[in-house]
Amino acid sequence: MTASAVDLRWIPLGAGGHVVRLNGWIYEAMKAFVDRRPRCALYHTALEVLDDGEPIVIEVTPIPRAPGDRGVVAEGPVGMRWLGHFRMFRYEVRAWRGGVIPDGSDAVGGPIRISDDPALVRRLLDALLELPTPVWGRDELRVGDMWNSNSVVSWLLVRAGADMDQVRPPSNGRAPGWDAGIAVAGGASPRPDPQESGVGPLHRAKGFHGPDPA
Repeated sequence: MTASAVDLRWIPLGAGGHVVRLNGWIYEAMKAFVDRRPRCALYHTALEVLDDGEPIVIEVTPIPRAPGDRGVVAEGPVGMRWLGHFRMFRYEVRAWRGGVIPDGSDAVGGPIRISDDPALVRRLLDALLELPTPVWGRDELRVGDMWNSNSVVSWLLVRAGADMDQVRPPSNGRAPGWDAGIAVAGGASPRPDPQESGVGPLHRAKGFHGPDPA
């Protein structure tokens, strides 16, 4: 039995809600028109990790009203930095031990195995404590692509040392924000001041085992 693994799920955007699906369709129609290309199916991503046999879900979501231990390791603003003062305009990054991906069953192709190397798993979990949290939906870090949940996943995979040449969206699919995570993890753009970008030490979630932030 595999004790360590990283699996990726390509989940159709809006699988869990009609409003998100409609907004995504409008966004992609406009983007395809500007880029003069056919429309693509849009995907968002999440990771399922096995750490010494213990399952961990790594996902980025809006912050729900209900309290609970969801393994939150970071939060960031949505749309504009000042809007982050309000809960409905913040996102959270989860490393949720024993958690579930609500729309994970809708993933195209099921879970895609990225690695079963225990060292890569450990590097990925350690990288959570260094994760930048720029404004969701904007190119605040000036890398030519907006930051979103796909950026978080690709950033973590690059920092963990995954072979990104083997990681591609499903046929005729696109994952907005994916390239932003790769670019930032590779140091393609200088980081703004931590006070402006949200880059800085993160609080460890209850039950999350990683090194203390510097």
